[in-house]
Amino acid sequence: MIHSIDIIIILIYLAATVVIGLLLRKKARRSKNDYLMGGKSLPWYMLGLSNASGMFDISGTMWLVTLMVVYGMKSVWIPWLWPVFNQVFLMIYLSYWLRKSEVTTGAEWILFRFDDGKGGRMSHAIIVAFAILSCLSFLAYGFIGLGKFVEIFIPWEIVSTYVPFDIAPQYIPHFYGIIFTLFAVFYSVIGGMSGIVWTDVLQYGIMTVSSIAIAVIGWNAIGENTLIVPEGWTNPFFGWHLDLDWSAIIPEINSKIASDGYSLFGIFFMLMVFKGILASLAGPAPNYDMQKILSTKSPRQATLMSMFTNIALMPTRYLMIGGFSVLALLFYNQLHLDTATGTIDFEKILPSAIQQFVPVGLLGLLLAGLLAAFMSTFAGTLNAAQAYLVNDIYLKYYQKDASDKQIQSVNYGSGIVVVLISICLSFFVKDVNSILQWIVSSLYGSYVISNLLKWHWWRFNGEGYFWGMLSGIVPALIFPLITDTLDLYYFPVILLISLVGCIIGSYASPPTPEKVLLHFYEKTRPWGFWKPVYEKMIAQNQAFKRNTNFSRDMVNVLIGTAAQTILVIIPLYWILHQSSSLFISIGILIGCVILLKINWWNKLDNEFHQTN
Repeated sequence: MIHSIDIIIILIYLAATVVIGLLLRKKARRSKNDYLMGGKSLPWYMLGLSNASGMFDISGTMWLVTLMVVYGMKSVWIPWLWPVFNQVFLMIYLSYWLRKSEVTTGAEWILFRFDDGKGGRMSHAIIVAFAILSCLSFLAYGFIGLGKFVEIFIPWEIVSTYVPFDIAPQYIPHFYGIIFTLFAVFYSVIGGMSGIVWTDVLQYGIMTVSSIAIAVIGWNAIGENTLIVPEGWTNPFFGWHLDLDWSAIIPEINSKIASDGYSLFGIFFMLMVFKGILASLAGPAPNYDMQKILSTKSPRQATLMSMFTNIALMPTRYLMIGGFSVLALLFYNQLHLDTATGTIDFEKILPSAIQQFVPVGLLGLLLAGLLAAFMSTFAGTLNAAQAYLVNDIYLKYYQKDASDKQIQSVNYGSGIVVVLISICLSFFVKDVNSILQWIVSSLYGSYVISNLLKWHWWRFNGEGYFWGMLSGIVPALIFPLITDTLDLYYFPVILLISLVGCIIGSYASPPTPEKVLLHFYEKTRPWGFWKPVYEKMIAQNQAFKRNTNFSRDMVNVLIGTAAQTILVIIPLYWILHQSSSLFISIGILIGCVILLKINWWNKLDNEFHQTN
């Protein structure tokens, strides 16, 4: 049972979120820009912390702890499903490209690229639909993770006596999710982007303290006990097959591996990298990550924000993941992962480990931090959904000259509607892993090819974007209904269908107007297949220089991805007392930092012509 001291700490945190929302309410009400983007006045390091905090979500942490327990050091690759290294692409060059547009949302950016003609309107409509669908999916994903988490600490037997209606066991997590969602709705709807960022910074501080404490507990436990794991569990490298046999240790984990579909790890990894590179080249999806990039003061600060997100997130998060994973394995029999249906729910490893191994006081702080992690992700995603509904539907099609008071009312109303819909969707979600797989493999599979071509191919137009997105979204919605195959395995099929839609749609309609292409190319300066546009640009402006940094950017991305992965590995090796591997990893990280300093950091000002 949770102690009264821990309850008090949680209540103090929840009260702090309410206070932050109220304090920043006045600023949020100044204008649409202040509400949705914090007036573009927030410093890059605060936005970076906020972004890291939003990615330190409760559902993702539950999933990553489960992966670490089951797959050991090989689990460091599986988050490439997102892909996590898209933050490196953003850091090296894409955040700069995106922020140069000076727009408010990803849908507005589409008009910047394709204009407001027929093709632009079609592409604008489809990206708004995708953005709202992805936001609703992420809200449902976070919602179900929170409910399963809270259920461990607040047994329904205690709460049910105060609830005047019956709830079926499978819907108890949803009840808890609704209760805690109300706090996230309050400070995000009332305080806008500034309220979200300041609450995220508070949450990041709580999570950092908690992560260090859990890592120390795990490190001490490893020193006092013997960690019994299969051969190869501490090795991040792998062959065609996973080759982890839990039969003599925890036989149930073998069933988990089989159900996950990762046994043919070599094929899974190649598909994951293939999908990840394409998704990263496509740029950020229209969610809270993109909104925070667009909310920075300048293109250079957008780049620094993405860099700081990597530094702030990876080591802190994996200190917690590593600590809880070793505690769960050392004392597995104390976790009680059985469900009411008699099956084992491995997604309960994190909450069960917290309940068993975290002392009073720290437990309250940790629970407050993890609840905050949920609310951070929820609030950021909700803000992104509101931005699209208000800016790209209401103001664009219904009330172009709306007053600040009308915009404020629509902001509040749209936020409440989005929350209600996401709650309804969560009732159809089986577990955290299933919806995560669908989001990162199927849904984002429909997004990849259209958004890759928009940056890199001059002949790609609004009609091509619309048909490419639509021909990807439809199979992404249908395939899960007709097959039980791992979502990643039909990513190539969705990609191919979407590519056909892109090409046919583009060549069946006129090119984007020349004036629009020249404006986009001059302002953004992307590399890629822009030769006809470049020739027209150079004819108008002999001083214009095209972007020739493709090779350098890709080398820096490779180095940055290596550094990001090492930031994951170092805290895990420290907790596992793997001294030799730890020192080798630190040496590799130092080498990566030196190379990035020479080939990226030293060239930032010259490249971006920015000093702020």
